[in-house]
Amino acid sequence: MCLPSGLRLRGTPAGTPHIRTGPSDAPGREPSAMPGPAGARESTEQGVESPEFSGGSGEAPTLKGLYYQRARKVWPEDEGGTAADPQQEILVNVGGIRYLLPWSTLDQFPLTRLSRLKSCRSHEEIIQLCDDYDEARGEFFFDRSPGAFGTIVSFLAAGKLVLFREMCALAFGEELSYWGIEEARLERCCFRRLLRKAEERAEAGREEELRRQREGGPGGPGHQTRWDLFRSRLRDVVDDPRSGPAGKVFACLSVLFVATTAVSLCVSTMPDLRAEEDRGECSQKCYYLFIVESVCVAWFSLEFCLRFIQARSKCQFFRGPLNIIDILAISPYYVSLIVSDEPGAGKEKASANSYLEKVGLVLRILRALRILYVMRLARHSLGLQTLGLTVRRCTREFGLLLLFLCVAVTLFSPLVYVAENESGRVLEFTSIPASYWWAIISMTTVGYGDMVPRSVPGQMVALSSILSGILIMAFPATSIFHTFSHSYLELKKEQERLQVRLNRLNASRASENEMLGEMDNLISEGPASPVKQIPTG
Repeated sequence: MCLPSGLRLRGTPAGTPHIRTGPSDAPGREPSAMPGPAGARESTEQGVESPEFSGGSGEAPTLKGLYYQRARKVWPEDEGGTAADPQQEILVNVGGIRYLLPWSTLDQFPLTRLSRLKSCRSHEEIIQLCDDYDEARGEFFFDRSPGAFGTIVSFLAAGKLVLFREMCALAFGEELSYWGIEEARLERCCFRRLLRKAEERAEAGREEELRRQREGGPGGPGHQTRWDLFRSRLRDVVDDPRSGPAGKVFACLSVLFVATTAVSLCVSTMPDLRAEEDRGECSQKCYYLFIVESVCVAWFSLEFCLRFIQARSKCQFFRGPLNIIDILAISPYYVSLIVSDEPGAGKEKASANSYLEKVGLVLRILRALRILYVMRLARHSLGLQTLGLTVRRCTREFGLLLLFLCVAVTLFSPLVYVAENESGRVLEFTSIPASYWWAIISMTTVGYGDMVPRSVPGQMVALSSILSGILIMAFPATSIFHTFSHSYLELKKEQERLQVRLNRLNASRASENEMLGEMDNLISEGPASPVKQIPTG
């Protein structure tokens, strides 16, 4: 590397590399560590253990680990203000901490930012890679986090890159990107932590973007039209019970109608009402249930329309899971009305009756979908929202659980079939597919008792299947539980942040309204006349 002083840096032959660190004493730079034990403590915080010093020697004795076999610590009094040897080492200053790194160590990582300094041919190229450069001392300055760089120095010396618990994973990832180190070099547990934090930040960014799109028009909240303002307030009433009294009343009505629908669905399955429906009759009770169902469906239809109006993206609205549930729950009522009111006479009436008989089963299934109204409670329940978020985040764990269960069922079903049929005592296990039901019920520790092995070999197989089921269910349970707890805390904190934000918006609106009221009062009073009338006489 040709420095401005005319020196050329070359990589030294492979030898015992050393790394010297110490507080910066460059002019204009405030040192962040003092010589002696304080500096040792600073080095320990950087991820490097502090060696024990004897006397006033500047070189620390090599005591522990691979890092101390390859590194030496030099204090400012030993440096004497001398410049680094450009042919052997590079002197860098990161956040006030000075490091003297041998080129032989950096040559093992040619794509890092420090290694790229070796190929610079001008001062402009050097400045593109660092924040400042001292020509006299050959010192490169970087305004970066010294804590993160201490971990990176340990990686360059010992080849092990870890993420300490007290560090922010996302900030450390940015430091790795700045210094040109791949995130894949992290230890497996640290890399998983970094990926998890990155996924959480991406998800929070998407939610914030959607929220920003709902709250404001293309120009942002400050450029809202009246229609955008109306939709924003409608969204607060429909989706956020904490937005005000209107939102609380709307949420209470929605929960009340959901509970009423669930009760009416249960009552409609009573034997006397079912007998009247089969005979084609309608008593007073049946009529009242129809009125209750009609009122509930009317409310749900109104709520669905309001949500559709306040949605900025109509396509995204129809792709929402809860909106799909609303459509599946509301549509059977209207389909039943259309089919039951279909006219017919003579042969047309007979064909209509035949048609009704064919679609009767479908209508009954559709009517059973009314129970999906209960899922609407997820809009107002933090626990149900946490459950849905946990299921979405643990799809891999649930997939593994299903895979383990299928493999075990496929294994134990033939075993119990062979064991029971060889004994010839019972005929409950008629085939291997029929034994699948017994294996599933046994492994999930439900045990209905409709199929019970009677022979000793069959009972041994049953014991093995039950123990295997307990172990299989326990494997992903811990991960799912931690995900549920983390999701619950995350949603709770998000609601608290939204509440604080809403309070600030309400306070700002109140202050704006107060200022507008004062301006209206001043305008209504009129300006004071600057000319005084002097009475004559």
